[in-house]
Amino acid sequence: MQRSTVFSLCALAALPLAGTLAQGAANAGISAAQIIDRNISARGGLSAWRAVKTLSWSGTMEAGGNARSTLAVPTARTRAAMPAPRPQEQAQLPFVMQMERPRKSRLELQFHGQTALQVYDGKDGWKVRPYLNRHEVESYTADELKLAAQQPDLDGPLVDYAAKGISVTLDGRDKVDGKDTYKLALTYKDKRVQHVWVDSQTFLEVKIDGAPRRLDGRTHPVSVYMRDYKNVSGLLMPTVYETDVEGVSSREKISIDKIVVNPALTAAAFAKPK
Repeated sequence: MQRSTVFSLCALAALPLAGTLAQGAANAGISAAQIIDRNISARGGLSAWRAVKTLSWSGTMEAGGNARSTLAVPTARTRAAMPAPRPQEQAQLPFVMQMERPRKSRLELQFHGQTALQVYDGKDGWKVRPYLNRHEVESYTADELKLAAQQPDLDGPLVDYAAKGISVTLDGRDKVDGKDTYKLALTYKDKRVQHVWVDSQTFLEVKIDGAPRRLDGRTHPVSVYMRDYKNVSGLLMPTVYETDVEGVSSREKISIDKIVVNPALTAAAFAKPK
């Protein structure tokens, strides 16, 4: 999910699995473009995704204890500034994430009865972090703006990838959680490369490179796993995201309880308070 990024149940029996080609020989000569076509078909179809203008997710995310690519949650380094002690076990923090084309996002996170905010309007971003006793509106840093601008739109990087300035190549096959997958290499306009793993049976994304994190003076690769796809208004979307940071023993989990397609969002939701 976008800085979210963003985010429990599968209705796989009802999915249009767009060519569940179990035979290795049948898939041997498949191209990156064909994989993407089948992925989009499995997720609900191109016209259906193009019709989505807004999305809303609500659920819980774990306070995993490091600088996640979404809204930063309290960590051991910041607990001294927090109004309440950090729980001994990972806290389940309720959140609401709203997105609107192009690349607008609003994340509300509840922590000890206070609401933290993180908003990006497609150009500028701002945040409120009461868990650090910082109740004033703060603008995004230059690094945060850069990361926000790099996040995909609400339909992900594969839908209309060429129009988004992304080139895609097939980088071989790989195993993810014991499943055979196609490994796609996405190259963006800024020459940044990101990998996406697509299940060779369902053609749904199961893993994607996340934004690397700087921890203990080193940059750590990040992988985000997508699970438990659910059919919402004819679109398939994962309802569980697990973020794995190389060198960190525990994973961060986001569980989505409710998804609304094309909710009515106001301009004020993404406007910076004066």
